[in-house]
This record gives sequence, structure tokens and C-alpha cells, in this order.
Amino acid sequence: MEVLEENDEEEQREEELMKALEISDEPHNIETKLSVDQVFVPSDVSDFDWSSIDISQLPSSYKTNSPREKKLLRIADHYLQQYTHLCPDRKPLFLYPVNECGIKKFVSTTVRPTLLPYTELYHWDGCASFVCDYLTMEPLKSPLIPPSLLYSPTTILKYQRGNCFDFSVLLCSMLIGAGYDAYCVNGYATHDICSLDETLEVCPLLRKPQEVPKEIMKKSNKYRVKSSPDMQSKFELQQEAKKKAETEATHKNEERGEEKVTEVEKPTHDPLYGLRVHAWVLVLSGKREVPEPFFINPFTGNSHSTMDEHFLGIESVWNHKNYWVNMQDCRNGCKDLIFDLGDTVRWEIMLSETDKPLQVLLDAEEENELFDRNMDDIQEEEEDTSFAMPPSWVAPIQISPREFETRCSQGKKVILYKKAKLEKWAPYLNRNGLVKRLTVYADLGCTEVVEVREWFKNREDMLDMRELNKQTQLTTEYFSPGHLLGLKVHIYKSMEPETERVMEFYNEARVDGLQKRAENASEIKEYFVGRDDFKYFQHTEFGKRGKKISVAGARTDINSRPIVQMKECFHRNLEKPADEDVAERVFLITEEMIHLTYHLKDKYITASKKDFFKPTENYRKQSEIMTPEMCITYQAGSSVKDKKLLHLYKLLQELTEEEKQLKQQVRQSEAEVLNILKIRENEEADIKLTVSIYNTERNEKRKQQYEATKNAMEDEFPVHEEQDLDYLAPFLIQIGHPEKMTKGQVLRLRDDCLTDFKNRLIAKANIIQARFEKEVEELKKKNQQFQENQSQLSREEEAVFLADYSETMFRIHIVALRLNREKQTAPQKYLALEEKLRKDPRLAVHLSHA
Repeated sequence: MEVLEENDEEEQREEELMKALEISDEPHNIETKLSVDQVFVPSDVSDFDWSSIDISQLPSSYKTNSPREKKLLRIADHYLQQYTHLCPDRKPLFLYPVNECGIKKFVSTTVRPTLLPYTELYHWDGCASFVCDYLTMEPLKSPLIPPSLLYSPTTILKYQRGNCFDFSVLLCSMLIGAGYDAYCVNGYATHDICSLDETLEVCPLLRKPQEVPKEIMKKSNKYRVKSSPDMQSKFELQQEAKKKAETEATHKNEERGEEKVTEVEKPTHDPLYGLRVHAWVLVLSGKREVPEPFFINPFTGNSHSTMDEHFLGIESVWNHKNYWVNMQDCRNGCKDLIFDLGDTVRWEIMLSETDKPLQVLLDAEEENELFDRNMDDIQEEEEDTSFAMPPSWVAPIQISPREFETRCSQGKKVILYKKAKLEKWAPYLNRNGLVKRLTVYADLGCTEVVEVREWFKNREDMLDMRELNKQTQLTTEYFSPGHLLGLKVHIYKSMEPETERVMEFYNEARVDGLQKRAENASEIKEYFVGRDDFKYFQHTEFGKRGKKISVAGARTDINSRPIVQMKECFHRNLEKPADEDVAERVFLITEEMIHLTYHLKDKYITASKKDFFKPTENYRKQSEIMTPEMCITYQAGSSVKDKKLLHLYKLLQELTEEEKQLKQQVRQSEAEVLNILKIRENEEADIKLTVSIYNTERNEKRKQQYEATKNAMEDEFPVHEEQDLDYLAPFLIQIGHPEKMTKGQVLRLRDDCLTDFKNRLIAKANIIQARFEKEVEELKKKNQQFQENQSQLSREEEAVFLADYSETMFRIHIVALRLNREKQTAPQKYLALEEKLRKDPRLAVHLSHA
């Protein structure tokens, strides 16, 4: 009964809300009908007074409209009148909101395409993650209507906050600058998307990639072998059926519990579903190898399919060139929308991109109503079809390296997900180099920690990531290449020696080719790659340690773990016969025995083996001769025993020597583990961060060295004032540098200097002209070759040719600019030289009246 009463109250509440919304269609009336609890405001968003921002230093383009912008506003106003007349049931378009200076600006001119000089921002995911991290989200004042204000991306970057429209305009500007076909979208979305509520969403770092199911090949039943008769006991089948019934019952109980949990996790019903306004970015296919259109939510930086159920409809889209209105039905959200902006039936364009008039589909009555408009409006409409979008009024978007590195507001950001919390920091903000931490919880209340993942940057110990599993108390550390000991991964429960741990290494950086070492109190397993002796595995077993004996002058390893067994495995060496190539070698220390197993020969199922029994000390004193009982041999494919005892004796001696060397390697491995643990403890106790030599702000040491060398160079080589080039020197040499010159000599000297300078300018222009003619001739040849072979070229060859063609056109353009500049500046250079010669003190006496 309580549930029914709650449902009735919720339905009554929704009915009252919808009645209130139906009272008036005006936006301000709808805005007043909303209660405070219906407008979601995140708790971490502080109030900010936008009216207090400083606009005195903004450029004049922010405070005034150019003639082209004024004309664009008239076109937009006329377009809006037509739209409201043809679609009276739809909401007004978001066309020309007010900027920070109180000036109406068309939304397309607010988009400023910009390519920033950071490698991360060359791709859409880098741009999206930067925008969502750098800016702080502010909700719309009314969730039902677009904002009346739209600030410039430069102002949004300066104050690091904005609503969804501000986010989208900034992100769209960066994506277009990076070469993507991106558009801002004015539409409708769910409450979670609009309010940046991700508490019911799985963290992207925890999402598993979707596995593509493999198709099972159906085999024909024609030649299938008949199944054997069922020999199972009926009693066993009954017992299994009972067990299945019990497990099914437990599964049902678990599913009921999960259903209760999912009911709690389900979002509450939104009475404004489908009415909440949101802005995001649409990226169409074609450019930058984008295979299909997709959405980008600027609040989160995540990509979404155009079929995503969270996006419920689109009113309009725009970029820096044009504005399109969606004329398709959005009853099923964005699932059925076709994003072909060239289709004038589905997308109504504002400015015609071609010389052809726009298609206007009107009924006869509507044509009669619109026929009464005056001729001036008709002429304006005809002019509008060929009107081009004016350039953006926004100043160039700039982000300093320090701002790009800091990212988040005040260097820190916290995002709450379903059973997870993600924290982000700017580099160098934490002394340990921590830049990101993900905490995974077992419950929705985020009280019981299950796992903690931490990401690091700029650490001297090359630590990249650390995972801590609270349930198993297992810690996993990942390192970048360049660690002191080539460490790659370290998995452990405790930093105490001789406890369970796994170490992985960059085998390319090690001489022994060690790739992995797994250790516990009783054994060590080592895996190798790329060794010359073909060894790939080594297993050492230890016995229990005896009582510790402290003797003065004794060895330090006297209390080390006793070795019980050592095992080595080798890959096949094709240069040796199979029955002479050892595959496995086992040294049984306590049993004084060595076991050899060779590789399998072709067409054999058993391998050759040899077991050596070491002689006792008494036997060694008595005789050095080897007996047949000391070696048991099995030769695959032969029943004849090997009777060459000398050969076996030498082999036993070699194995005994290798056993000693292997023991030393095991002790070295133990010492290396202790050394790594000691180094890791010291690194964690005194964490040091690396600073690039190009980072002049943080690298104080490099900065001091540069200033010291600069001061030393200034002291050793003082800077001399630059002297102007003497144009008369080559000509004065010809007449012997006379102290006094006649008027004739002066005039001849001046004419020779000007003539020589003029000839050099003409020669330079001729060289540029020759290069220009050569490039034009090469372009003509390529064009003719392409026209002759166009039908035979493949798409790839055609693409290569077009790229080469465009590069040649670019070179021609550059050479033409240089030639034009040379022709314009040559007379000015000539007059400047003539004026300089006139004022020269050596010639001024005779040229003052010339």
C-alpha cells in the first residue's frame, strides 16, 4: 500500500508540473514554474559572478559588430521569422546570444578554429579530455531553454568555467583546428548527461572491452560417428540433478538480491525527460579517417554512438561556416537521424554554400501568405544565398605550457562514478609524482575499499603505476624502461626478503636475458629469453634453514637457504642431434644425482635419458675410475648400452663444474633480489622527480648554469655595436681610397654603386622568376600525365598524385609570393640606398646640390 501511495503522489506531482508547463509557451514563464529541487546543481560547483569580470582589456571585436556581422544578424533574424512561421510548434532557435560585452553575436562566429602546439591536442580524445579537465561545469540557469549568454572561448579559458554550450564551442574550435569535421549541437539529453551525474556510470578505466563472439562452424551430420551408449549410473544422475536444483535455488536467491540492488541503482524517474536542453559536439566521418559519425560529451570527454539513448533529440547544429536546423523526427531520440547535412529536406541550411537557390517546400496557402512581403526583403533573401560567413570575432585561443600542464582548476579534480572515485592532479603538484588515483569500492555508499590504482609521472625510479588489492593485500608496481636494474613489474605482499613476490624485467636491458623471476620461501623460478645457450627456464628449490651460527671471520652466506634441487630447461638447438641436445637438466643436491633428458627425435615418442650418481668421498680417495653403475643410460631407438666410460666420466666432470657455477648464479639471484628490495625502499623513502632541461621554469639548476655561462661569455667577449655595411668599400678600392675626391669621381662612384645594386636586385628577381616558371612547367606536365592515365589509376595512386599536385601548387604559391614581394620592395631598397649615399659624409659635399 505504501508503494502505491508513493506512485500516486509521484503521478500527481508530474501532472501538476506538466499543467504548469502547459500554462504558457514563453520561456520565462516556464522558467518560473520550476522548483529548486528540479534544477540539479552539483555540490562542487561554487557560485561565480560573471557580471564582475573585467572586459576593459578585450579587443574591439568583442564590443562592436562589423558591417558583415550586422548583415549576418539581419539574415539570422529574417531566417528566425521564417522558421517560427513554418514551425510554430517548435522552440525558438539558438542563433545570436549576447557575449560578455552585451553584444549580440551569431553562434557560428563564436567558433574560432585553433590548432594548439601540443601533440596531445592533435587528436579528438586529447582535446576532449583537456576541455573536460580544464573547465569547471556550471549548470544552465533553466534546464528547459538555451542560455541567453554565450561567452567567447578566450574568456571561458581565462576563468576556467562554463556551461555545456561554452564547453562545446571551445571543444569544437579545437577539433576543427585539428582537422576534424566537427559541429556544435543544440539538443536534448537525459538528466545524468545534463547534470554531469556519473554516480550510476561505470568508470571508463574499469570498462572491459566487448568480446566479439566467435561463430561456431556447424559440421555436417552425414559422416558423423555414432555416439556410444550411455554408461552412466542413474543414481549418479539423480544426485547431480539434486545438486543442480540446489545451485539453481541459490542462484535465484542471488539474482533476487541483485535485482534489489539494481532497483536501488536505477535512476529516479525524471518528469522533465526529453525537455532538458544540452549542448555537445558532433564529429562527422570523412576527415581525419573518422569511419562513422559520433558524439562527444564535453562534460566528460567521452565518445558516444549516435544511437546512444542518453541523447534525446537535436534542434540545430553549427560550425564556423554555417548553421543547420534539424527537420527530422526525434521521437526515438537520435537513433533514426541521418547526418547528411547536404540533404536540404532533412537539414535546413541558413546560408547557401553554392550559387544555387535553396529548396523551399511550401504549400499554396503559405506561398500566398509570404507573397505579401515587400520587394526589399525578397532582394535581401536573394543576396543571403550568396552571403559568406564573416570571420570569427574571437581573439586567437592561446594556452600557455604552464596552463596546459596544470589542467584542472587549482590542479586537482575529483569525479565520482558507480562504486568508484577518480582523482586527478597536475604534474609536480604532489611530491611523489602522483597524477591520478582510482579507488574502487564494494558498495554504492563507497565505504569499503576493494582496490586502489595510482598513476605517476616524472619519477626518477621510472614508476608508472601501482595497484593495491585490499582483499588479497597484493601490490603490483609497473615501471617504464630505464630503471636502474631493468625492473618492469614487481608484484608482492611484503617488502621483507624471502617472501612471495614476482619480478619482471626488460630482458633487452639485461645480459643474462632474464624476463621474469618468481620467488617464495621455498623456491625461485626464473624465465629467460634470447639466450645463446637456449635456456628458457630455471627452477631452484630450497630446504629449511639450519640454526644460525655466528663465527668470527666466517662467510656471510653461511646461513643462506640450503639448495635442494636445481632444474634447467632448454629450447631445441638445431645444430646438434636431438639425442645429444639436452632438453632438461636436474641437479639433485641432497641425493648427489644429476638427471639429463634429451629432446625427442623425429618419429619417436620417448626421449633419451641419463642419470649420473656422484661418487662418495671415500670412493674418490680410493679410485678416480668411473664404473658402469655410476651412470644409467636410456638411448631412444637403440638397445645397446653406451660402454665408453671415459666419455661419461668427462661429461660427469663437466656437469659437476656446471653445478658449482649454477649454485653461484642462484646465490647471485638471491643477492640481486635483496639489492632490488633495498633500492626500492630507498627510492620510496626519498622520492625524486625528474625535470626536463627544456623546462626553464622548474629546472633551476639548468637555469643557473645557463646564466653563469652567459655571464662568462659576456665578460670574455664584450658585445660590440653593430656597424652598417659600407657599400662604397669595393668601389673605393678601385680608385685607391683617396683622401679628397673630385665631383666627377664622386658622381661616377655613386652611379657605379647604384648600378651594381640594381643589377643584383634584377639577378635575384630573375632567379625567382626562373624557379616560378620551372614549377609551373612541372605542374602542367603532372596535370597532363594525370589526365592521360586517370582511368588506369587506382584510388591509392590517385590520392598520392593529388597530394603531390597540391604540394606543387603550394610551392608555386610560395615562389609567386616571393617574386611579388621582391618586385614591390626592390624600388624601395634602391631609393633607400640612394638616400644613404646622398647623406654619406664622403660624398655629401658634391651630392648636396646634385
